[in-house]
Amino acid sequence: MDKIKAGTWVEIEKILLSSEQRAPQIPEDTRKTPYVMKVAGFLSTDAILGDEVVIKTLCGRLISGKLKVVRPHYEHSFGETVEELLTIGLGGEL
Repeated sequence: MDKIKAGTWVEIEKILLSSEQRAPQIPEDTRKTPYVMKVAGFLSTDAILGDEVVIKTLCGRLISGKLKVVRPHYEHSFGETVEELLTIGLGGEL
């Protein structure tokens, strides 16, 4: 596996609460899942995916976790354009 260079924009994952540590009053299916934090930042040292690493966030925080994603990006969408919404606020004029 190729080394990922220090300074690369990456995403780490850290388990904050195991499923056993979750609150008893939350729904059972939620309680069975660990509470996970995902954070993006700049890799502090060369590493490979799965390594325990330290990153520096945009606000300067140093956070450790398991290296999961190289150059993370958003993949979500707000769906298809709704034509009727495009002219709201234009007073009916284009």
